[in-house]
Amino acid sequence: MTSDLLAPLDLAFWNIESSQHPMHLGALGVFASHSPAAGAHAADLLAARAAGVPGLRMRIRDVWRPLAFGQPLAFGGAAREPAPDFDPLDHVRLHAPTADFHAAAGALMQRPLERGRPPWEAHVLPGVDGTSFAVFFKFHHALADGLRALTLAAAVMDPMDMPEPRPRPQEPPRGLFPDVRKLPGLVRDAVSDVNRALDIGASVARATWGVRSSSALVAVPTGTRRIAGVAIELDEVHKIRKSVGGTVNDVLIAVVAGALRRWLDERGDGSEGVAPRALIPVSKRRPRTAHPQGNRLSGYLIRLPVDDADPLSRLETVRAAMNRNKDAGPNRGAGAVALLADHVPPLGHRLGGPVVGAAARLLFDILVTSVPLPSLGLKLGGCPLTEVYPLAPLAAGQSLAVAVSTYRGRVHYGLVADAEAVPDLDRLAKAVSVEMEELAVACAP
Repeated sequence: MTSDLLAPLDLAFWNIESSQHPMHLGALGVFASHSPAAGAHAADLLAARAAGVPGLRMRIRDVWRPLAFGQPLAFGGAAREPAPDFDPLDHVRLHAPTADFHAAAGALMQRPLERGRPPWEAHVLPGVDGTSFAVFFKFHHALADGLRALTLAAAVMDPMDMPEPRPRPQEPPRGLFPDVRKLPGLVRDAVSDVNRALDIGASVARATWGVRSSSALVAVPTGTRRIAGVAIELDEVHKIRKSVGGTVNDVLIAVVAGALRRWLDERGDGSEGVAPRALIPVSKRRPRTAHPQGNRLSGYLIRLPVDDADPLSRLETVRAAMNRNKDAGPNRGAGAVALLADHVPPLGHRLGGPVVGAAARLLFDILVTSVPLPSLGLKLGGCPLTEVYPLAPLAAGQSLAVAVSTYRGRVHYGLVADAEAVPDLDRLAKAVSVEMEELAVACAP
């Protein structure tokens, strides 16, 4: 049985988890169907196919000794390994019919995954009218990032044309001690790493000093979850982008800023003076060479111009902030705080995980992340996937997280909130649609 040590960021995700703040990604997919039995058939297919996907058989276990020669510093870490007693029926569950897929998935989102077995689940939710069903996937962030979760989910659906990832070149075995001839280079690299860590740490301190956040985005942890979803037309996003410049991502982030403004004003909290710090994750994965497992993330930190009444001005502010971050690169700035995980020994992640999880609230107020999806259509048991809403984990002390995916000509926003702090999440989802319409009108010739 082979084991694979968790990368530092994976280990951080594994250790900052708590019962009130589980660290799993989610995705709610809605499938069209013409048979009330389609949901049960889909559950059978998922269980049968999961048995043949190696990545879904991997559990995570603690490591208190070297796994192999050349890994003396694994003490206190964790590793992926095949589960000897893997049973897909422990992970795929068929539920009673429901009239509200998002409400059902929200209750499931708040439950932590069982850590003693492969940390993923697939919940099949039949619709009460028999014309549709949903599948709610959960993958622990230590098992998969967004791209890896997509690959695992696609592996249990109907086949589609996807390029196979190239294998990582095999590295020669290493001993317990480095070649002395390489020591000067290793010292230079170590000094560079320390300087980079200090630079990121200073950026984090500057970003958090003297910051006051909107009370609507702050929550006393309750462990409850509510989710909502909204879809907008990708063609409309492209029209806006072509009219004013920038990127699709700039437009989607600006829509979030406008929706927050509208939502805060409607609920009576007010948007004046509100400019929450948004963390925008950036993938550092190299598709041709990177190991298929392991999170490779940095991030950009920007201020969302919620207090700006002009939709075009909000978009220009977002675009300028994103351009500044891109010019600096993903290895610098407060948003690159995830890179600090590489400089912490495994035992440090284990001992400091709860502290790091709580400290996320000091760095950013809201997560706005983009999850890639294939442009080709997916099916399950012959039933086409019509909607897919990505869902991000909620950081400690925060009330809201936003994830965005583009699929089949539509942009899907997945909203996750603390259910007690944000009982009106559906109002925010509606504000996303209204804001998109307002931005489109403002950009019209």
